[in-house]
Amino acid sequence: MNPVTLLIIGGGGRGSGYSTYATEHPDLAKVVGVAEPREIYRNRLVETHNIPAENVFTDWKQAAQRERFADAVIIATQDNMHADPAEAFANLGYHMLLEKPMAPNEADCRRIVAAAIENKTIFAVCHVMRYTAYTRRLKAVIDSGAVGEIVSLQHLEPVGYWHQAHSFVRGNWSNEAKSSPMLLAKSCHDLDWISYIMGAPCKSVSSFGSLYHFRKANKPDGAADRCLDCPVEADCPYSAKKIYLGRFEREHTGWPVNVLTPDVTVEGVTEALRIGPYGRCVYECDNDVVDNQVVNMLFEGGRTASFTMTAFNEAAHRKTHIFGTRGEIYGDGSKITLFDFLTDTTEVIDTDAADASILGGHGGGDYGLMQSFIAAVGANDPSKIISGPTETLESHLMVFAAEQSRRENSVVDVARASRP
Repeated sequence: MNPVTLLIIGGGGRGSGYSTYATEHPDLAKVVGVAEPREIYRNRLVETHNIPAENVFTDWKQAAQRERFADAVIIATQDNMHADPAEAFANLGYHMLLEKPMAPNEADCRRIVAAAIENKTIFAVCHVMRYTAYTRRLKAVIDSGAVGEIVSLQHLEPVGYWHQAHSFVRGNWSNEAKSSPMLLAKSCHDLDWISYIMGAPCKSVSSFGSLYHFRKANKPDGAADRCLDCPVEADCPYSAKKIYLGRFEREHTGWPVNVLTPDVTVEGVTEALRIGPYGRCVYECDNDVVDNQVVNMLFEGGRTASFTMTAFNEAAHRKTHIFGTRGEIYGDGSKITLFDFLTDTTEVIDTDAADASILGGHGGGDYGLMQSFIAAVGANDPSKIISGPTETLESHLMVFAAEQSRRENSVVDVARASRP
């Protein structure tokens, strides 16, 4: 079988990360095109994958003017730049891997789903948490009946103090108008995962959340607008010097350090902190997304789930507690601890999910996603995808309903939510 050929739309961290599957498995996948406006990132992909000049573009629209020249497209642009290319490439007959979230509003989500279904596109959204070894094993334990019927579930996403500062205060997902709400940008993963584990439709939601800490009112006395100039920087846990130069000194030159600049040297990182967005004081940014949020969910049949997203912790695996009629499960993203009510015994299952590589990201979910997508396209078998258009739309509607609830201070019926 010939390798599945790929066109990459957006050559940043996610697009280039997914493309590494082709370098690791050249017999299964091959990158044959790229559209990326930034020269350095574009050229890096060209050189890595030996992409021919006629398939190199500065804008996705240029690639969409051509007849289809690859089996599939990976769309990894910013959140609010997904809908138009997704619709265009579906209409051209490309199979598609789309970075999450699908889009920041219901209308664009439905437009993408309609295009994928109409064109019989093998379509996957990057809800990578579904594809981890941990989730696959957890789902198998639940489906075996080991805990009976799930009655309720608690799920925590510990974003991490420095990750919040990097991505959601200083970074690309800090401002709703420029990207999307925090719950959509960061935690649609989690509501999708909860829906998958519960295995039933979500009926209604309530949600509360706020931007509690990363505000001008909390700026320390005497603090400067940039960390490199700040006399109190050494006493700030969110210091850009600590987060980026500190990691560089420990020889951690991948994400998040390589997001600042393609020149990952001490000089390059320092200059990026001096003039770029990641060197700003976290109390002097244009961020407006929440730094903490809770969501309560009522599922069909009266079952319930609760979700907490918070910045104020050590970045770590998600933590989940599942309560069933015959047992309970505690999971930490790697280990599954199962307590059986009948025998009063405890079993610990270690899924060994830790992997620091780019395709090992999200507990190996990035690799699992690419493996499933390439296999689905290669075999023309969409059943290998477990994050397709219908299930993804359902979990996105949960997010939109939760955001409506947070803004209106109300309980919202998911089926009747008025979405942005």
